[in-house]
Amino acid sequence: MAQGIDVLQMLCPNVEYTITEDNYDSIIWNSGKPAITKKQFEDGFAQFDAWKAEQDAAKAQAKAALLERLGLTQEEFNTLTA
Repeated sequence: MAQGIDVLQMLCPNVEYTITEDNYDSIIWNSGKPAITKKQFEDGFAQFDAWKAEQDAAKAQAKAALLERLGLTQEEFNTLTA
């Protein structure tokens, strides 16, 4: 389950803020100006799981491509890093 910090990292990756709870009203925008609306923040909780799955899949695909370029299997890589 997503937390407020997760949603902000997804929606505002290059914005500085402080958040103390999982609600919009606890966000302190370091620039003074809100980067997103309360509705965007609340909608972000519903979007987070799909976004995270996409990020994880892209990361796994990039790792697999790198291992292939190096001529290593996942098992061989695990042996090297153990």
